[in-house]
Amino acid sequence: MPKSKVRKKTDYTINASSTSRTPVKVSAPSGRWFVALFLGFMLAGLAWLLVYYLGADENGLGAPGRALAFMVNLGAWNFVIGFGLMVVGLLMTMWWK
Repeated sequence: MPKSKVRKKTDYTINASSTSRTPVKVSAPSGRWFVALFLGFMLAGLAWLLVYYLGADENGLGAPGRALAFMVNLGAWNFVIGFGLMVVGLLMTMWWK
């Protein structure tokens, strides 16, 4: 039976020029106020949409028989405001540490 060839293992060494010893600035973690702020934006957007859905008709949250006039006047802009607040909160989560 033929003898198998012995393979030489390649020696993997770390190249000194590829490793960098330059210091990296580490930023401090975000404060609790930041978490409260972005959660507040998200909840405010959700609350805006809920109030719009519940209060923009005559049987809603306004006075009996009257709708919330300012929300009725805004019309579809209520969706922009509500979803805009939620998107601002969502975008803020990208800077949370």
